[in-house]
Amino acid sequence: MKKTVLVTGASAGIGKQTAIYLAQNGYTVYGAARRLENMQDLIPYGIKSIRLDITNEESVQACVDQVLQEAGSIDILVNNAGFGLEGAIEDVPIKDARYQLEVNVFGAMHLTQLVLPTMRANKYGKIVNISSVGGKVALPLGGWYHASKFALEALSDSLRNEVRGFGIDVIVVEPGATRSEWGTIATDSLLTISGHTAYQGLATKAHTLFTRLSNNIQEPIEIAKLIRKGIEAARPKTRYVPKELNSRVLLEAV
Repeated sequence: MKKTVLVTGASAGIGKQTAIYLAQNGYTVYGAARRLENMQDLIPYGIKSIRLDITNEESVQACVDQVLQEAGSIDILVNNAGFGLEGAIEDVPIKDARYQLEVNVFGAMHLTQLVLPTMRANKYGKIVNISSVGGKVALPLGGWYHASKFALEALSDSLRNEVRGFGIDVIVVEPGATRSEWGTIATDSLLTISGHTAYQGLATKAHTLFTRLSNNIQEPIEIAKLIRKGIEAARPKTRYVPKELNSRVLLEAV
């Protein structure tokens, strides 16, 4: 029987590629994102698109309700929706820092809470949380982003031990730099937020470095393959890490 997968952040990057790749490999896939218009190219693959604002409780509930009504279950959840903002901790407005945590942490965990009852009833489920190498090493000018990913890592570890007895696996995927519009947005925010403050020198140096490194990053398909490997493993690893740029090199360079 085909498994049903819900992939968030499916309008671009890792989310879109994962939705397509899993659909091509026999899964029933629902792609969810705020920008419904950016998911029209998923239709030829048989992927159903849902408009989802991960920070809005009613939108999250409606998304889960629609999938359960149409498919009967959500067997696999890929929490990929994410938001990244770079800048010195002192410079990032608290409302923006709060939004980053709302998307990367609370939104993902609210969605997880809503899919767990059906998974428990079915005695089967896979929760895939897309973290980052930035969930293990914190670099300067990314403090709020790192905080969100460190939190996601901790919640994943706690959740794994809570739901294992119900036949549910919790899998963390930790990409390094991956080609997507997110990377450009995050990097450009460096100069917008800290390019004219006491941290100008550090921000300018970091921006130059990240721009240079942007030509040597992973493609989203590599992460999609890791996700499939994790959800199809009889006993999945707790974490899947692709070949990535060593974070120590970045830290020393900055």
